[in-house]
Amino acid sequence: MLQHLPILLVVIPLLAAPICSLLPPGRAPWLLATGVSWLALWIAVVLFMQVQQAGVIVYAIGGWPAPWGIEYRLDAVNALVQLLVTSIMAVVLPFAALSVERELDHDRLGLFYAVVLLLFAGLMGICATGDAFNVFVFLEIASLSSYALIAMGRDRRALTAAFRYLIMGTLGATFYLIGIGLLYALTGTLNMQDLAVRLPEVAATRTAHTAVAFVVVGLSLKLALFPLHLWLPNAYTYAPSAVTAVLAATATKVMVYVLLRFVFGIVGVQFSFGVLHLNQIFLVLAVLGVISASLVAINQTNVKRMLAYSSVAQLAYMILGVAMASVTGLTATLLHLFNHALMKGALFLAMGAIAYRIGNSDVASMRGLGRRMPWTMAAFVVAGLSLIGMPLTVGFVSKWYLILGALQLGWWPVVGIILGGSLLALVYIWRIVEIAYFQPNEDGVREEAPLALLLPMWALVIANLYFGIDTRLTIGAAESAARVLMGLGP
Repeated sequence: MLQHLPILLVVIPLLAAPICSLLPPGRAPWLLATGVSWLALWIAVVLFMQVQQAGVIVYAIGGWPAPWGIEYRLDAVNALVQLLVTSIMAVVLPFAALSVERELDHDRLGLFYAVVLLLFAGLMGICATGDAFNVFVFLEIASLSSYALIAMGRDRRALTAAFRYLIMGTLGATFYLIGIGLLYALTGTLNMQDLAVRLPEVAATRTAHTAVAFVVVGLSLKLALFPLHLWLPNAYTYAPSAVTAVLAATATKVMVYVLLRFVFGIVGVQFSFGVLHLNQIFLVLAVLGVISASLVAINQTNVKRMLAYSSVAQLAYMILGVAMASVTGLTATLLHLFNHALMKGALFLAMGAIAYRIGNSDVASMRGLGRRMPWTMAAFVVAGLSLIGMPLTVGFVSKWYLILGALQLGWWPVVGIILGGSLLALVYIWRIVEIAYFQPNEDGVREEAPLALLLPMWALVIANLYFGIDTRLTIGAAESAARVLMGLGP
């Protein structure tokens, strides 16, 4: 059975999804979805340890060897991403038990958890597959699930947000598919490893350049890279709280992984940065994204929307590490991919707990919450400090590596941008702290969130602190993955 673990990560949630939809509404669908998430976490941990000890794991679907058949291929990069996604799912689904019951109609709970499991299966498939077209298939499964989950929000604006995401997501997927089709016409293969071998022979053609451009633009749309991020703020704001936490912590991170796999693993460093100069494009967009999204976040009147724009800025930090095209820069990207999931997951779970008690996430409604909901607001503050990049938190670790990567290249202005972005984050996080702790609680009632919401939230908060102090696992895994992407071996 152990040899089939790579495909079980996809098959188990895929098979459990229709079962969830058939179960009677109530706790049964939640119990099944939560059990699947914890089983998937155990599988991801086992696979991560195997990759760290023995190297690449290859699983041939149907016994057909690549490139004739589809293979699942796990290395230091996607094993880390799978571990991240399964960990977030295993934490958020226990939180969803109460949160979703408050925000969704009772008779839709089975459908909700079924769609969550489809999203889970899609993300796992994207991470595991070694076939470029298979990425598109799983991308559509994950995307359609995301649209449905966002549309389940009770605010009518959730439908508009889901429709806008559908339009932008469809454009991104179409661009990706066109690019992959052009590469297939040039090379006659869809296997990623085979593409990496054959592509240099046709790299000088305009078709190859066009194909790479289509794929990069399509993936940039999906991961919400500035200025292609316009779908993200509304999607995060009006989706159910548990859905926002899952999407912010996993979906965009998986898209960053696909971009890394394509740019470094398939196209290669020399072609991507030496011929097409993608690093220059990424650098400009990342710098603009950090500054503009952070400035927009400051003026938001809804905390979830503020955190959504913050996510655009944090994704720009990840692309900044890609633009460095170095082991240190890629290590910073992978660290921030992992660390941002922890900090933003904790922040959105805190907002979910606040919405559970006060019914909304408006800035004005947070007056005196530091006294009314002390444990929830303490979690928000710690995760906010991590977002800013304070020492002893995970945010400091990844930003430190970003600064190291910039200094190695002599990019002193970029160091200033990184520090400036952290100061802007301090401004919009401080707005919430000031309102919650220095303005009066009008009714004087202390009404903390239920323990079932606090425990998952604080699990991520503790992870923010633990991995900010003991960095052996995260830095070691990120450096190993960065070396794999750069073609330098584990």
